[in-house]
Amino acid sequence: MDERVLSNQLLDEEQSLEGNLRPQRLADYIGQESMKKSLRVCMDAATRRGEALDHAIFYGPPGLGKTTIAHIIAKEMGGTIRSTSGLVLTHAGDLAAILANLQPQDVLFIDEIHRLPPSAEEVLYPAMEDYQIDLVIGQGPSLRTMKLDLPPFTLIGATTRAGALTSPLRERFGLVYRLDFYLPEELQVIISRSARLLGIRIDEDAAAEVGRRARGTPRIANRLIKRVRDFAEVKAQGHVTHAVAQEALQWLGVDQAGFDEMDRKILLTIIEKFKGGPVGVEALAAAVHEEKTTLEDVYEPFLLQTGYLDRTARGRQITAKALQHFQISSPLFPQEQ
Repeated sequence: MDERVLSNQLLDEEQSLEGNLRPQRLADYIGQESMKKSLRVCMDAATRRGEALDHAIFYGPPGLGKTTIAHIIAKEMGGTIRSTSGLVLTHAGDLAAILANLQPQDVLFIDEIHRLPPSAEEVLYPAMEDYQIDLVIGQGPSLRTMKLDLPPFTLIGATTRAGALTSPLRERFGLVYRLDFYLPEELQVIISRSARLLGIRIDEDAAAEVGRRARGTPRIANRLIKRVRDFAEVKAQGHVTHAVAQEALQWLGVDQAGFDEMDRKILLTIIEKFKGGPVGVEALAAAVHEEKTTLEDVYEPFLLQTGYLDRTARGRQITAKALQHFQISSPLFPQEQ
């Protein structure tokens, strides 16, 4: 899964690259215009009052810029970002230790916050509401609790599964934003900017071609331009023209809709094996030899939002747009190629 060129998960070797390409100011952040306008007002108001920004949660598919926004907020509010994950905060004491070391205006960023255990959530509630945590001191008969005051800070949570958040936690966030897939023209701007930072010569129509196939995701766009650069250095003296971009993307197995082999396998399985659907997600996952959660969290969001797949009460169903992409007249009667 990690080797998939169109994976929206951050690969280990990409962490430094993504950090170098990350915009530092809200004004430089491309896309998500409604969110940016709202955040700008809230951040300016909090700054004028000398307060920390209200706690915020960002949700949506991976790779759309949730971590980037958290870094921008910390920088513009004059604090330091402390990053962790709901996966690693297995004990309430771990979270309490992080909270106790925060400084005024700091941002505590918790990725995959829906994975926090209940004991850690209980620590967060008074910290978010009253800037206090309860510390347990001693053991046995001498055990006692003590309240520790925290400086004003901002908790930023990120999740790919907003529905998995508990109601008490979700209700404590004053700012809630959904990040949507990017438009191809927005990705073109991101690709052109990344190319400048990486020293890549790329034509405008080539950047547009890569943007159209990047599945609405900046992380994928940056990964593709890096791979296209490698291809161009070997095949085209390092200059990414439109023709070079097309050839490189074909070499990578990324078609004009932004599909790779697994995307095509999912759609064609529904068409050929299940006669266009509907088919239950468990049956589909078994047919394509993939985990149900991976199918739902990684592959389906793009296929659903771009109109190639429908999710009905009876299961997943193919759309006319998908049939057109594969040049099939109906699920039962493929036309001659």
